[in-house]
Amino acid sequence: MTVRILQFGTTGQLGRELSAQAKDFDVEITALSRAEADFADPAAVVARLKAAQADLVVLAAAYTAVDQAERERDLAFRVNAETPGAIAEALGAGGPALVQISTDYVFDGEKGGAYVETDTPAPLSVYGASKLEGERRILAACPRALVLRASWVVSSHGKNFVKTMLRLAGEGKPLKVVADQFGRPTSARDLARFILSQAERLAAARAGEPVFGLHHFANAGEVSWKGFAEGIFDMALGANAPPVGASATADWPAPAKRPLRATLDTAKLEHTFGVTPRPWREAVADIVSELQSEAKTELGSAA
Repeated sequence: MTVRILQFGTTGQLGRELSAQAKDFDVEITALSRAEADFADPAAVVARLKAAQADLVVLAAAYTAVDQAERERDLAFRVNAETPGAIAEALGAGGPALVQISTDYVFDGEKGGAYVETDTPAPLSVYGASKLEGERRILAACPRALVLRASWVVSSHGKNFVKTMLRLAGEGKPLKVVADQFGRPTSARDLARFILSQAERLAAARAGEPVFGLHHFANAGEVSWKGFAEGIFDMALGANAPPVGASATADWPAPAKRPLRATLDTAKLEHTFGVTPRPWREAVADIVSELQSEAKTELGSAA
C-alpha cells in the first residue's frame, strides 16, 4: 500500500531528508513549506491539514533557535506546542496517524545515566519547555501519535555541528570544544529512513498499539561534544586532524541553559519496532563522505 504522507516543513534537516529518502519507500509525500503552512498561524495550518488527504502526518517543522527562544517565548510555544496541539486535536482518534519530533532538551541532565521515556522531564530552557508542552498536547489529543525524541541532529544540510566543526578546522584557528556535555548524535537521514520505513505500520495501527506514544531515537554511542568533534576530524582529515582543546559549559555563557547529560535510551524503540539505530560514527562517516563529495564537485565545477 502506498502511504500518503502529509509533511509539514521542507527546509530543515529532517524535512529535506524525508523528501530525499522517499524514493526508497512505498510512500507519496506532499511536503508543505512555511510559506504554505506557517506554524506561527495555527488556524491556517489546521485549514491546510483539513484540505489534504493523508494516511500519515509528519511534523518536520519546529522552532529550533534554542537561545533566541529565551527572547521569543510566545513564538516558540506557538510553533512548538500550540500548532502541533491544534493539529493533534484536528486529527483526534479517527484521522491519520501523526509523527512529531521532540528533543532531549526536555530533560535537565541531572539523572546520571541515560533517560528512558518514563523519566520525569524537567527542561532548563524555553525551547525545551515548548517542546515538552507540544508532546503533552499531542499525546492528550491524538491517540494515534508517535512522538520521537531525538538529540544532537546532524546531516549534510543546513547548520549543524558536523558542518560547523569542518568549517572551523578549515580556518586553521585553535579549537576548544565543550567536554562536559554528553549525548547521542542523531543522523537526520537515519531518523527520516526510520519514519519512512514505519509509515505503513503507523498508518494501519490502531489507537493503543505500542507503536504510538513516546519513543527515543538516536544513533548508538554516548559522546561529549569534544569527542564528537575529534571523531569528525578523524573521519574527515585523518592525520591532518587539528588538536581539540577541552572547555567547560561555564566557559561559554549562553541565554539558554543546556543539560549536561541528557543521553537518550533507545531500548523501548528497539523493542517496539525491532530497529536498532547504528553507531553514530557510521552515520557521521556517511555525512562526512557526502560533504567531501559535494566539495569535490564544486571544485570541479569551478575549474
